[in-house]
Amino acid sequence: MQTSTMNATANAKLETTPVPITVAYGDGIGPEIMEATLHILKKAGAALEIEEIEIGEKVYMRGNSAGIDNSAWDSLRKTKVFLKAPITTPQGGGFKSLNVTTRKVLGLYANVRPCVSYHPFVQTKHPVMDVIIVRENEEDLYAGIEHQQTDEVIQCLKLISKPGTEKIIRYAFEYAKAYGRKKVTCFTKDNIMKMTDGLFHKMFDEIGAEYPEIEKEHWIIDIGAAKLADTPEAFDVIVMPNLYGDILSDVAAQITGSVGLAGSANIGEGFAMFEAIHGSAPRIAGQNKANPSGLLLGAIQMLVHIGQEAVAEKIQNAWLKTLEDGHHTYDIYKEGTSVKCIGTKEFAEAVIQRLGQKPSILKAVDYSKAKAGFNIKVTPTKPAIKELVGVDVFLQYKNRDAEELATKIKDLESAGLQLNMITNRGTKVWPNGFPETFCTDHWRCRFKNDKKNGVSYQAVIDLLQKIQNRNLEIIKTENLYLLDGQPSFTAAQGQ
Repeated sequence: MQTSTMNATANAKLETTPVPITVAYGDGIGPEIMEATLHILKKAGAALEIEEIEIGEKVYMRGNSAGIDNSAWDSLRKTKVFLKAPITTPQGGGFKSLNVTTRKVLGLYANVRPCVSYHPFVQTKHPVMDVIIVRENEEDLYAGIEHQQTDEVIQCLKLISKPGTEKIIRYAFEYAKAYGRKKVTCFTKDNIMKMTDGLFHKMFDEIGAEYPEIEKEHWIIDIGAAKLADTPEAFDVIVMPNLYGDILSDVAAQITGSVGLAGSANIGEGFAMFEAIHGSAPRIAGQNKANPSGLLLGAIQMLVHIGQEAVAEKIQNAWLKTLEDGHHTYDIYKEGTSVKCIGTKEFAEAVIQRLGQKPSILKAVDYSKAKAGFNIKVTPTKPAIKELVGVDVFLQYKNRDAEELATKIKDLESAGLQLNMITNRGTKVWPNGFPETFCTDHWRCRFKNDKKNGVSYQAVIDLLQKIQNRNLEIIKTENLYLLDGQPSFTAAQGQ
């Protein structure tokens, strides 16, 4: 009994020790919902030592294309916890998304978005829905590597790594295990992107085998998305690559009743960022209309992360009671269900008035057994035996005639490298192409050693020089390798 009392006292002291966090008020409705959120946290007894930084539109307009100053990075490195209101990223030009930059720079590899229905108090077509979407946060098309290669074709590189994939999939299973979830589902498009999404699916199967107590399933993203929109109660935890996760977490949040009710956590090794999933909504800024719930729920995830579970639980149950009592902001207000339409400040006060209360119809939360973080280890990759067997040479050629282009290069040879095929936008157009295939000015010319012997880098260089001597414009090259004897490149459509 004495030990139990001592532990309780130690935990109480831990929760009253102020934890340093970095706060950014953001743009648009950001300042309003941040003020409301921090007001609730303070009244609930959250022990926080707040450092404020400026990010977003004002910083962009000062000429900083990243949207964040070095002094702000210094604060984040010190506190390692970031509560961020929505920001506005200027469209076009050289402006980069600060959200993406922050996630990548700080290694915030896991984005966790709970999507829960609050029926009957928030209107929804899916009253039984409680889905956790775990989204990979650093890779995929969000690497942001794009090039205009020809007058007609722009390239965006999709990057999927083995370590990045292993981290996010292990995180999804560890989250499910820690929070008593029964099933983890993976969405990919590996029937088309056989190597990138294929790696994600393969890692899911391999890592999932280490968690026999958890049900596993995989869906192709298109039918999986349709099923999520139609029957979300069939899912529990869903893990996805970056782009799919970004899109479907918004879809999932919206079908619960409102995207404005969803918060998210961005978790890395030693750093974490918490935010609402919605944008800065400048059209309603300064009108005391915005719903602070998304940012508040993100802040609740933050409190669990920093070890203040009791405060997190108290705030979320008060928030649920507020919904039950029908005190709603305009975005979820509905005649017959809602009792009162209130503004941002009034909603915060309504939550504060209910601190210490629990909902009677909605399910109360219990964070007493919540786990703040997981020790995710990455398996070292064994180096493969790598053999160069060819090269894809990408050319800009304005005449839309594959046969004409083939005539210019099919006699070229370098140490066994010979023209194997030509594709246009991934579809084989030579040899034996179809005249109906539409072509642009962007051509991939694959040169391989058909004797299946390896070739040297010098052979590739010599080949490129011969192509250059024909006055053809080389855009880029991709070397073709066998890794442990297996091709590390795909065939063309129609090959």
